[in-house]
Amino acid sequence: MIMDAGTTVPMRVFKITKESDSLLLRKNSIAVDVDPKDATLKRLVDRMYATVRDSLSLGAGIAAPQVGILKRIAWVQRFDKPDFPFEVILNPVIKQYSEKKQECAEGCLSIPDRRETLNSRAYAILVEYDTMDAGHKIEMVEDFTAVIFQHEIDHLNGILYLDHLAQEQRDAERSN
Repeated sequence: MIMDAGTTVPMRVFKITKESDSLLLRKNSIAVDVDPKDATLKRLVDRMYATVRDSLSLGAGIAAPQVGILKRIAWVQRFDKPDFPFEVILNPVIKQYSEKKQECAEGCLSIPDRRETLNSRAYAILVEYDTMDAGHKIEMVEDFTAVIFQHEIDHLNGILYLDHLAQEQRDAERSN
């Protein structure tokens, strides 16, 4: 599936509206061996970028499960950097969440025609991940970029933003 097309050809985005897609989106992804010479990994990363930047998608991030690949790979748009670049993150792990939360509207390429406001995303996260050149980074990410990281890492853990919304609704009902 990865090598079926060139590096600039978008992949099919899996949607919760299709049962087989929905089941895959609910699975945990496995770590990827980072080898800068791995042609399949490079092609997957390039095609994921083509998918998130495709006019039919235009997302702020994408995770490998959204294109049917259960690997711990995601693209995130860095609104915290000049020119808002996209960066690929491999094997990301959130090491720490701030107690401070933020309210934000979220949408998802895998959940068509919906946007919801969440109140449970951490304002800042300490995240650790690998890079395509076999480097390793640990950094504090804040504000909306932290939301993008949390959203995409959730996908790698089989979690959709609707799960957070449902939990917020249950919590609100309990406190009333």
